[in-house]
Amino acid sequence: MLLTISTTVRPATDLGFLLHKHPDRVQEFGQSYGTARVFYPEAGEERCTAALMLDVDPVRLVRSRGRSTPDYALGQYVNDRPYAASSLLAVALADVFRTARTGRCDSRPELAAGPIPLEITLPVLPCRGGPEMAHRFFEPLGWTVGAQAVPLDEGFPEWGDSRYVRLSLRGEVRLADALNHLYVLLPVLDDAKHYWIASDEVDKLIRAGESWLAAHPDRSLITRRYLGRRWALARTAFARLAELGDDVEEDLEPPVEEDPAADPGPMADAPSSEPAGELPAVPAGELPAAPAGESPGERDAAPKRPLNVLRREAVLGALAEFGAHSVIDLGCGSGQLVGALLDRPEFTKVAGVDVSAQALAIAARRLRLDRMPERRRERLLLFQGALTYTDDRFAGYDAAVLMEVVEHVDPPRLTALERVVFGAARPGHVIVTTPNAEYNVRYDFLEGMRHPDHRFEWTRAQFQAWAAGVCREYGYHVAFRPVGDDDPELGPPTQMALFGRGSAANAGGGDD
Repeated sequence: MLLTISTTVRPATDLGFLLHKHPDRVQEFGQSYGTARVFYPEAGEERCTAALMLDVDPVRLVRSRGRSTPDYALGQYVNDRPYAASSLLAVALADVFRTARTGRCDSRPELAAGPIPLEITLPVLPCRGGPEMAHRFFEPLGWTVGAQAVPLDEGFPEWGDSRYVRLSLRGEVRLADALNHLYVLLPVLDDAKHYWIASDEVDKLIRAGESWLAAHPDRSLITRRYLGRRWALARTAFARLAELGDDVEEDLEPPVEEDPAADPGPMADAPSSEPAGELPAVPAGELPAAPAGESPGERDAAPKRPLNVLRREAVLGALAEFGAHSVIDLGCGSGQLVGALLDRPEFTKVAGVDVSAQALAIAARRLRLDRMPERRRERLLLFQGALTYTDDRFAGYDAAVLMEVVEHVDPPRLTALERVVFGAARPGHVIVTTPNAEYNVRYDFLEGMRHPDHRFEWTRAQFQAWAAGVCREYGYHVAFRPVGDDDPELGPPTQMALFGRGSAANAGGGDD
């Protein structure tokens, strides 16, 4: 199977720096089921193409299967896995381009950090649901998609199309994001994996999708397919996504298949060197069994409201109490809060700022900025900025919101953020929300912090100590409120601080 990545950025051979693979060499990488090779069919100043070719050995693939795996007889050896891009290619891509997927490139840091013109081709890709699913999954990510169905036999057109497509993607996308799009969406389009789906798949999904999945309109279907319709894992992933970026509004219903049923292929559940874990996907059209310890009635009961929704409502409620009319969302991400503010006419001036140009582009799409009515558009300002550098555009607002932002700042830079927000911008009120580290033990499968980009997570005592220091330094008062279920032992999942200038009563309700 073959994957090619081309660019026309000048000089195009800088693609070798971004991929950490030299254009003048052919490199081999052993896999448990075959060999992956990286080479460059073309490498010039105007255009450069890197190719990843995966040679799958069907015998080695069968030998890597666990002893308890069902025997599919000849289907173990004769199948489409050596020829069609699938989870085998996704795993090889993750191994071969491990550093490139992180976005790190010491030789070309600016190039690695921004979008570049890319063209990606996959000659044969299993696509359950047809070419429309490729458009549905890739286009919201900024790609121009070409997906052509492969006929069963060109000599017999009356036989119709196969379940495979020829896929081409074109767009200006950050290379690291492009690789992560492929890592997640190749097995999602195939709707099958060659290894058992274990609980660590949630972590893989969150790491690969942290910059884009939460804002994707089909995040629910992507998550469920990626996790093999394992309801317990999908529920954990939805909760993690909601925690990470305030970008997911999932009701967490039991999943229902949303696209046409198709045969996932005889090797859909064959394991490889990936860790053993849960069973593979249930047949199309069936609901997953309730997780151990959970009755069907409990699973079908009305789910709790997602924490990100509760958090946003808590912020909006506090702003209403303050009587704020102009609000700036510092670290607005994909614009969920900004959109909610615009929906309320009492907020006559709304600003969203983020250090990430990609996040602002997603926010613009989510808010339909290009089609926004003029009167609504006049109330809105979106701009790029860093919260650790003084910026006159941050000033002049009744209230500022830092919702799930401070924990992404390196601790040595927190004093700069405090100086910029509380010292220079000095809004009348500041609302800060952040995870409560004590509550993390309530999340199944969570190891470490809630997000790989979190620099820290505070306990309630640590958060209150930080807030008290800010008040002493900049002349604010603070009150605290819980967001979410307030566990009598561990506290709430999210903690919220309401800062105000003037008397303590004006800082908002709650305990000082």
